Amino acid sequence: MPKLLLLGGTTEASALASALAARGIDACFSYAGRVKTPRPQPLPTRVGGFGGVEGLARYLVDERITHLIDATHPFAAQISANAVAAARMAGVPLLALSRPPWVPQAGDRWQRVPDIAAALAVLAGPPRRILLALGRLHLAEFATCPQHHYVLRLVDPPAQPIALPDHHVLVDRGPFSVDGDIAVLQHHRIDLVVCKNAGGEGARAKLLAARSLGVPVLMIERPLLPARAEVHTVEAVFDWLAHTPPAG
Repeated sequence: MPKLLLLGGTTEASALASALAARGIDACFSYAGRVKTPRPQPLPTRVGGFGGVEGLARYLVDERITHLIDATHPFAAQISANAVAAARMAGVPLLALSRPPWVPQAGDRWQRVPDIAAALAVLAGPPRRILLALGRLHLAEFATCPQHHYVLRLVDPPAQPIALPDHHVLVDRGPFSVDGDIAVLQHHRIDLVVCKNAGGEGARAKLLAARSLGVPVLMIERPLLPARAEVHTVEAVFDWLAHTPPAG
């Protein structure tokens, strides 16, 4: 019988967890611990890191994991790189369940940049009213551009003071609606959306809202990751499981 470790935290990970539980497949759901109130899952759940590549490899061996599924956020580059290295070290087959990236459509006003540093360089100009939809991990970096008014959309209320002199916090968890995001952009008079190319449907609404209102988007592209097998649907995960011999 297979025994899976599912590295999660995304909508896709939750959908896979439900499907695994419905089929009675032995699996453990692992959260990195970045969100204070993670969604409950229908699988045994652990929260926190493994101690780097060696710690994860040791966990895979000690727990007799037969298959590793990486369904973390597309920008969780360190976790995903560790998963590739640990799976190779432990001899456990690895599959990534990821969202296809967003691509600009007719009417979009995107400026694409490779990383946070490049985004900050773009923001070095005059004051703007910005929807900063990046989560909490990179907020301090934007303190180097204090001239802007930032509207921050966060999953959890901030535990520490935010180092942005002019900001407003919206605590909310997706999926979001287009009408709701249009209302947010209009109410806060947003003239630029800054976001990561996370892909998926739950956070696409802000892009559709920006297109509808003609608001430009500063799009931070995904980090480069090591080569790995990758699929985009839960059904494809089960097809892979059916055709991939277990570790050991």
